[in-house]
Amino acid sequence: MLKPSQHESQSKLTPVKASQQSFSRIGILGGTFDPIHLGHIIPAIENANWLSLDKLYLLPAHIPPHKTQTSANATHRKAMVELVCQQYPIFQLDDRELYKDTPSYTLESLKDIHQQYPNSQVFFIIGMDSLLTFTLWHHWSEILKYCHLLVNTRPDYDVNALKQACHQSLSPYFTDDLTLLSNTQSGKILFHQNTNIDISSTQIRQAIKANNLDENTLCPSVLNYIKQHQLYR
Repeated sequence: MLKPSQHESQSKLTPVKASQQSFSRIGILGGTFDPIHLGHIIPAIENANWLSLDKLYLLPAHIPPHKTQTSANATHRKAMVELVCQQYPIFQLDDRELYKDTPSYTLESLKDIHQQYPNSQVFFIIGMDSLLTFTLWHHWSEILKYCHLLVNTRPDYDVNALKQACHQSLSPYFTDDLTLLSNTQSGKILFHQNTNIDISSTQIRQAIKANNLDENTLCPSVLNYIKQHQLYR
């Protein structure tokens, strides 16, 4: 696997120039980050470069609606995200979900973010699998009132096939015309092909437990933190 510095500028599509924008732009990447790894980081950096984002917020979830627990507690997961933010200035921690006593619903967080940044375009970043189940999310159509969805796809993947596999109610939101974004604050679903990093947090936890981790899948500071606190053993 390549080191982070070898990935950062490999986005295959032409970046959207800042001069084309009438809104400031922020990205939101949510997840349990249990732990955060290069499969999160590198595609997000490519997204930020492609869309000329002003900032990309990493939004660790406390209790995702589809899970009952995480392996590392909120304090450890927050600390690991903070270490990544120190290494990559484009990132900033958003910890609004970490201390909730209830499951973290995307809609509620996006409402809060919109209220905090009313003059910004919000790009909520998801993967292909998440798009296929998006219409099952809590009040999914309301989500699109507060953001654009940015769907990360694998290199050379047939995006048209992905669109056809989605529920037909999503089709009016799809766009390939990035010029529309200059005056549209929310409500579009766009696609970006990223460097494929075939790793998951589950695989990393299993590898740590089995003592066969590929250390290049993690930022060195995160790896050191995991070792220091003996996480996922």
